Amino acid sequence: MYITWLGQACFKIQGKEATIITDPFEPKIGLNMPHLKADVVTVSHDHYDHNNVKAISGQPFVIDTPGEYEIKNILIQGIPSWHDDKEGAERGANIIYIFVFEEIKIAHLGDLGTTLSQEQLEKIEGVDILLIPVGGVYTIDGKKAAEVISQIEPRIVIPMHYKIPKLKEKINNEDLFCKEMGIKNDNVEQRLKITKKDLPVEETKIIFLKP
Repeated sequence: MYITWLGQACFKIQGKEATIITDPFEPKIGLNMPHLKADVVTVSHDHYDHNNVKAISGQPFVIDTPGEYEIKNILIQGIPSWHDDKEGAERGANIIYIFVFEEIKIAHLGDLGTTLSQEQLEKIEGVDILLIPVGGVYTIDGKKAAEVISQIEPRIVIPMHYKIPKLKEKINNEDLFCKEMGIKNDNVEQRLKITKKDLPVEETKIIFLKP
């Protein structure tokens, strides 16, 4: 499996039999949305930096509501959550997606705005790879992200939705997150190549990807 970050909350997750694209964005955010083909596209919420489904070719199966799905041997679960810490009063709803794909369990938190409830944690239990927003303003910030990571205890964490060059959205960079986690963002990978046997066993590994 290959995981590539394209900016904001958009990832390409490519396996042997299928490709998933999460939260494709409109180019007006300042980043280029490449020409992509996929079998599945997920949308965490209906904002322009997450819902540009028309940019994806290949007649993908589009998921934008909570529920359980199975497409090309990928088990997908959409879990309701909030885009803010006031039960959606400020920014509405958000969907967390769980993918079980080539024996690896991946959680994409979308624009999560709060820590997780016990019910949500029970559904997310056993996550291998966590894709988590850290830039604050519209999502949890670096401090809250650290709390959510401690709730989930994944094996790999990939930060997303933080300020990068050319991005016009007014969010924060990854510095607070790095401070809270006691790490430095000095080892950036182009993409993550991973199999079940490659997953770390003893402690959570944080991997920054270059969009």
